[in-house]
Amino acid sequence: QVQLVESGGGLVQAGGSLGLSCAASGRTFSVYTMGWFRQAPGKEREFVAAIDWTGSSTYYADSVKGRFTISRDNPKRTVYLQMNSLKPEDTAVYSCAAGYSLAATMAAAYSYWGQGTQVTVSS
Repeated sequence: QVQLVESGGGLVQAGGSLGLSCAASGRTFSVYTMGWFRQAPGKEREFVAAIDWTGSSTYYADSVKGRFTISRDNPKRTVYLQMNSLKPEDTAVYSCAAGYSLAATMAAAYSYWGQGTQVTVSS
């Protein structure tokens, strides 16, 4: 079992930056693929970024590539999402997730989810 708690969301102007954190409880955090997903009002949840258990492989949605960076600190049981050059279309609830699968871009591959944190980007 893994419990996930996100933090760091908020309101930022377009072009600004925000950093999200996801703290995990549980002894086996280091074996999980970790992902970030987001869901805007009236839209389906979409993949944002993922990182494998070693931290050596990362995956990004095309819409955030070059602007967002995912990283993890296994001893601290935390995964991060640094978001730069934010756009109004990045506005959503951002959730982190943990899973065993290598199919890192698919929500169905993740077993554990946080409750999410709101990110609002004003124009």
